[in-house]
Amino acid sequence: MNAGSTGRCTKEGRTHLGDQFLPRIVLAVATSAAAQTVATPPPPVPAAADKPSAPRPPVRHARVRKPVSPAVARVAIATRAATQQPTAQAFVNAVQVYPFSDGSIYQVYTAPGAVTDIALQPGENLVAVAAGDTVRWVIGDTTSGAGADKRTHILVKRFASGLATNLVITTDRRSYHLQLTATSRTAMAALSWTYPADQLIALRRAAEQAAAAAPVSEGLTVDNLHFNYAVSGDQPAWRPLRAFDDGRQTFIEFPASIAVGETPPLFIVGPTGEAELVNYRLRGHNYVVDRIFDAAELRLGTRKQQIVRIDRVVDGRPARKGKRA
Repeated sequence: MNAGSTGRCTKEGRTHLGDQFLPRIVLAVATSAAAQTVATPPPPVPAAADKPSAPRPPVRHARVRKPVSPAVARVAIATRAATQQPTAQAFVNAVQVYPFSDGSIYQVYTAPGAVTDIALQPGENLVAVAAGDTVRWVIGDTTSGAGADKRTHILVKRFASGLATNLVITTDRRSYHLQLTATSRTAMAALSWTYPADQLIALRRAAEQAAAAAPVSEGLTVDNLHFNYAVSGDQPAWRPLRAFDDGRQTFIEFPASIAVGETPPLFIVGPTGEAELVNYRLRGHNYVVDRIFDAAELRLGTRKQQIVRIDRVVDGRPARKGKRA
């Protein structure tokens, strides 16, 4: 019985322990687990500052362009327009030949170690040479030929590439303006000019000389000339020396100074004294009138008019008395 009681009590004791002490054990286990949870801190979270920052895009600073003065812009435009560049068709062998025009700028390309020859017009005398950069450019002059064919040469040399300057050459005839640019390898061997204005003047002078040497009219013979004309009136510098005709045309000869002075208009005086216009032309220092007239007047001036009268004389007296208009 005792055994049975013991066994029962044991069983009951176990049951009692299970009923009375199990919650405490569970609570102790839970408390121990909570203590372990509190005692073990969580792994540290890296601060935001410790995180690697993303690379920032490079900051680009915008360039602020200064406004260009309108006057400076006009100068730049005019300079570009006035600059003449070398052209393939203007080369004669290795010489670039520019047509000279007063006020133009001529482009010249040079290279280190090379000499460029700038040849002036034969007979032209050098007065002065001026360059913007005389430190890094070597500029000299020499001559070739003799007498009327003597020619001046300006020699230009550059020791480094990538530079530019301007050059002004003055002579007894004109002024030259050049833009010098140094390239790395290519250089112009020589350059010269043609002179259209001089050629035009030479042609005009030759034509004037030929006209002066030519006869007043073709086919004139002394036997056919009639000098029966009287010149009267004022005494201006252009007063005719004489008048004559060949039976078909009338010629009025003036002093040689008529070529550089004022020429008076010619009027035919009609029967009643009225002035009539007539066709005539100036050849040399002669008026050539394509008709025969009895009376004519040369008039010049407005307020104080100078008048010279020409009358054809027949039998010692004027062919017709026309009143002055």
